[in-house]
Amino acid sequence: MAAEVIVINHPLVQHKLTLMRQKQTHTQDFRRLLKEIAMLLAYEVTRDLPLKYETIQTPLTEMEAPVLAADKSMVIVSIMRAGQGLLDGMLELIPNAKVGHIGLYREPITLTAVEYYLKLPIDVEQRDMLIVDPMLATGNSAIAAVDRLKESNPLSIKFVCLLAAPEGLKHFHEQHPEVPVYTASIDHYLDKHGYIIPGLGDAGDRLYGTK
Repeated sequence: MAAEVIVINHPLVQHKLTLMRQKQTHTQDFRRLLKEIAMLLAYEVTRDLPLKYETIQTPLTEMEAPVLAADKSMVIVSIMRAGQGLLDGMLELIPNAKVGHIGLYREPITLTAVEYYLKLPIDVEQRDMLIVDPMLATGNSAIAAVDRLKESNPLSIKFVCLLAAPEGLKHFHEQHPEVPVYTASIDHYLDKHGYIIPGLGDAGDRLYGTK
C-alpha cells in the first residue's frame, strides 16, 4: 500500500502554527494554540467517517437525518507527554472518543524509543484509532507506538502530528506504509540532535514550561 501524507494547509492552522513557532510565545499561549490546532486537525482527520440515516423529529416535522455510522467510538492514543496537548483539543470535537496513553522517551545517544507506560481502554479491538504526538522527528517514537498498538487489533490507524521531518516520514513509512500521516507542516530537515528544523523547539517543554 502506498504511503500517504496529508498536509493540512488550512489558513487558520498555518497562522496558529506560525504563532507557536515563535520563540517569544508564552506557555499559556502555546498550550491554547495547540488545543485550537488540534480541533482543526481533528476536523480534517475525521472527514471520511461514514454516515448513516436515522429518523428524527424536528420541532416542525419528521426527517431522515445523518448520524455517524460507526458502531463503536474511535480511540485517541496520546504519546506522552506532549501528545496530551493534541488529545485535549481533539476531545473537544470528539467527546465520546475512548482515550489511551503510551509513554515513550527518546534515548539521548541512540535516539531510539523506549516504552515506559501503556494504558488502553479494555475494548480497543476493532475501533478506529488516532495516534497523536506533536512531533514526528526521527520517526522512532511513532514507529514504536504503532508497533505496540497494532497488537490491540484496531480497525484502522491514523497518525496525527503538528510537524514532521522528511527523514522521519521516510523512516516511518518504511515500517508502516499503510498508516496515513496527517500533519500541519513538513519541515526542512533534522539536526544532529534529532530536532526538527526550523521546528518550534521541544513541544513538551513549551507545552508544560519545563526544560
